[in-house]
Amino acid sequence: MDNLADMPRSRFVIEGGNPISGALQARGNKNAALPMLAAALLTDDEVTLSNVPRIRDVEAQIGLLRQLGADAEIVGDDTVRICASGLGDDDPDPELCRAIRASILLAGPLLARRGRVSMPPPGGDVIGRRRLDTHVLALEALGAEVTLCPRGGLECRVNEAAGRLLGAEIFLDEASVTATENAVMAASLAQGETRILNAASEPHVQDLCRLLREMGAGIEGIGTNALTIEGADRLGGAEFEIGPDYIEVGSLITLAAVTGGELRIPNARPEEHRATRIAFGRLGVDFEVRGDGRDLFVPGGQELQVRTDLQGAIPKIEDAPWPGFPADLTSIAVVGATQSRGSVLIHEKLFESRMFFVDRLVAMGAQIVLCDPHRVVVSGPSRLYGRDMVSPDIRAGMAMLIAALCAEGRSVIDNVQQIDRGYERIDERLRSLGADIERVG
Repeated sequence: MDNLADMPRSRFVIEGGNPISGALQARGNKNAALPMLAAALLTDDEVTLSNVPRIRDVEAQIGLLRQLGADAEIVGDDTVRICASGLGDDDPDPELCRAIRASILLAGPLLARRGRVSMPPPGGDVIGRRRLDTHVLALEALGAEVTLCPRGGLECRVNEAAGRLLGAEIFLDEASVTATENAVMAASLAQGETRILNAASEPHVQDLCRLLREMGAGIEGIGTNALTIEGADRLGGAEFEIGPDYIEVGSLITLAAVTGGELRIPNARPEEHRATRIAFGRLGVDFEVRGDGRDLFVPGGQELQVRTDLQGAIPKIEDAPWPGFPADLTSIAVVGATQSRGSVLIHEKLFESRMFFVDRLVAMGAQIVLCDPHRVVVSGPSRLYGRDMVSPDIRAGMAMLIAALCAEGRSVIDNVQQIDRGYERIDERLRSLGADIERVG
């Protein structure tokens, strides 16, 4: 695995108009890989993760583990072995933490394992305020003393009288994915039973819980919003295969549909795409379950038509906590809507800056009204034309890439390091499906 963090700044040069067809398996879920790497700090024994995606955020998280004293060996294309028996007293490096949002996931494991941690402020996409309040409330409920540092970091320490974290009932003030993950990891080494209510239940949260159970934590309620964790005195090693990235699967479905291609996505966990089927179905995007219930298939040449609500009302696509439609697919849905006949309202409730990227699509010829920071009305179909653009974040960057691949003419997308943070070698993999895309620089 190359060190993607050291790659030079590059851009994609794309000639649009080719159907994206063939078969492509989604890579491992980055949002599962990142907390699982952090969870390896909970034990002295070896943790082996397979189907780890080759992306920048994973490289940054591995860099943090090594900086903290853990051995992290990369084996082959997609396997990582971690042994944190040599975990030291150093705190996470501020520069490395600024590279990714997932650095905050080190707080729970380090606090549970060492009794203290000084966490610098995390980085990540600039798509709106990303609060740490829920993390603090969860850790404090487990008995930690948490102090906010002047520049946004956290000083966390186990209460000296207790000597370790103590199980508790925690009602999260929001169903935050990363706060749920931090709380579950910390509770896995806490004394006694912890109940987490209003917990996030996304596929990557479920996979993290399954890994922790393999390591020896007692966890019940996986896949629900109420988790019960019986803390262990010690956790052991484990081997675990990371599941497919359902956001990448949704991106590929949209890409095939808007370019008129026929695409099979093997081992896609179709059960994770029920809400995606409903939302994309409102744009006329159809896909089928094949391969003994394991694969998804997007038929070629679909005539995309917005499916109106009763009495011809304009439909709405809106994100919601799992099992609702994922917020990370709203940018992708906007591009799909530009190629579907009719009008649709798309409402992204989570981040107040995510929809600002639509000005790039408007410049390409899309008919989009930005109602406010959270809502857009899209009228289609629009003939899109190639443009020069800059990727502002992972999901907007992928949305712009999809738009460029269905547009007429040449597009250039700069700052593709943002896309590389979430999609492994996407240019190489899409070329195998007929995309005319070149990485320059």
